[in-house]
This record gives sequence, C-alpha cells and structure tokens, in this order.
Amino acid sequence: MNRRPHVAVVGATGAVGIEMLKTLEKRKFPVGKMTLLASARSTGKKLKYGGEEIPVRELTKTAFTGVDIALFSAGGSISKEFAPLAAQAGCIVIDNSSAFRMDDKVPLVIPEINAADVKWHKGIIANPNCTTAITLMALYPLHQAFGCKRIFAASYQAVSGTGAKAIAELESQVDQVVQGKAVTHDVYPHQIAFNVLPHVDSFLASGYTKEEMKMENEGRKIMHHPSFQASVTCVRVPVYRAHSVAVNAEFEKPISVEAAREVLKKAPGLKVVDDPGNNQYPMPLNQAEQYDCAVGRLRKDCAMENGLAFWVSGDQLLKGAALNAVQIAEVLG
Repeated sequence: MNRRPHVAVVGATGAVGIEMLKTLEKRKFPVGKMTLLASARSTGKKLKYGGEEIPVRELTKTAFTGVDIALFSAGGSISKEFAPLAAQAGCIVIDNSSAFRMDDKVPLVIPEINAADVKWHKGIIANPNCTTAITLMALYPLHQAFGCKRIFAASYQAVSGTGAKAIAELESQVDQVVQGKAVTHDVYPHQIAFNVLPHVDSFLASGYTKEEMKMENEGRKIMHHPSFQASVTCVRVPVYRAHSVAVNAEFEKPISVEAAREVLKKAPGLKVVDDPGNNQYPMPLNQAEQYDCAVGRLRKDCAMENGLAFWVSGDQLLKGAALNAVQIAEVLG
C-alpha cells in the first residue's frame, strides 16, 4: 500500500460521503491525493478537503485508474456495478452498502472486533449495517466474556440513516405541525414527526424486514459465531442523528451487572454511561458526532436465565458508516 495513498470517495456529496471526508481529515489519514466521485448531477460541485476546494467528478468505469483506496457510499446498485471494476483496477474498495456483506469472499469488518479479517480481502471489504455495528460494539465484548446465545432487540433509528432527504422531511413536517398545516410526506410511507414507524427497509415473507435480519446474519459473520440468534424489531424515530438499541441478551455463562460493567469499561470504542440514580444513560442527542458508542441501563434480565438487558446508542453516520470505513482504511495502512 502506498504510504500516502490516492483515496477516492464515491457518493461524496451524500450524508455519509461528507462524513467520510470530515473523518479522514479529523483523523489525519495520510491522503496523498483525493478524488471525489458522484453521479452526473453533482459533477462540478466543490467540497472542502485539506484546505482545498475539490471539484466532484462523475463516477465512470475508468475513474479508478491510479486510486489506492475507494470508500463507497452510493447505494447497493452502484456498488455492485462499480466496486468490482475498482478492484480490477488495483484499488481496495471499502463498501458501505449491503451489496457484498454476506459474500463469502468479502470480509465484513468492525475493526474493534475482527480487524484480522481484513487480511483475506480480494479487493473489496464490506462495512456492516449501522444498527448492527452499534449493537455489536457493546454485545461482542460481553459475548467474548460470557458467550452470547441470542438476543431480543428493538432499534430506535434516526432519520439520517435514510439520508439527507429524510432529515429535510422531518424538519419540514415539524414546521407543518407547529404551524397547523397539513403534513406532507415523500421519503417515508407515513408522517415521521411526532410518530414512530415500526418499519425500516422492505418486508420479507417471514414478516421481518431486511434490516431486522441483518443483525443476525451480519452478527454471525463479524463475531465468527454461526449459531448466534437475533430477533429484532427495527423502528424509525423522529431523531435527526444517532441510533439507539434496546437489547436483551442471553448468555451461556452466569452474568452479573458488576461483571458486565467491568467488561464493557475495557471495551474499545465504547463508553459506559450508567448512573440511573442521577439520570445518566446514553441518549442519541449526546452521541451525535461522537466517535464512541455508549452503553447503559445495565440490569439483570428478569425473564431469562443468564440474561442481561442494556441500552446502546451511537452515531450511525460515524461508527455505523463513515468512521468504521476510515478505521478499516487505517487497518490496511
């Protein structure tokens, strides 16, 4: 790998693409040259990076010549078309979509958990689903210590997980409600302001959504835990940024709150915020724009043997997307 690699960001003008640029700069990633790629309608726009204004170029089949690392965040169909071409051009792709996550030939990586899997990449490395990443930041250290059998979970997912248009839709709906106007919606099938939607991603024949099954499927691959089970309800909430997840986990070994807390305190990329007597617990408002996830509301599960209930919150544009991708690039270094 070039010591000062030529880096491309695909989908540079989107919510995650912008966070990728900020994160590369903030973490002082040794970028030798930066290329910004997006659809034709964004061509010519300029974005700031490293004190320069860099024009956005159109994503084409030949755009990856000379590029060392490409961070993709432009959706699954774009990744399926262009990531293999980038890999053929000698570029290492870190892909934020679901296109390659369950491909046996592609590592699916959270660096705090399975950084070593990066070594067997064949040109493409997958970034996990945002809700899965945030949950596993707290669950994996507990699994290492106590052996996780299964979880029951409900997510509380911010609108920024859907993209910039969803943020704008929530803002406009809040204004419409406050002003007593009729509420309009386009991004979601129902009003999201002052409401919650138990519907993230498309429904499967089982009644679960694709998003809900990602926790089990991706969790098994990332944790190298093929028998892991996860029954999840994913819920969109009227929060701008940062996802939260309520988790009830069952373990093979007996677990106490004290023992769990000691394990979680040592976990990388995770803060323990757990002082309910003083109203201290993780909240999306506090986790927005923070690199670390936060875990709290630790309590022995009263409905399961060897069970622990907890609440974890994290910025899904960062640990759930841009930060995780940049951390993978750092591991490649």
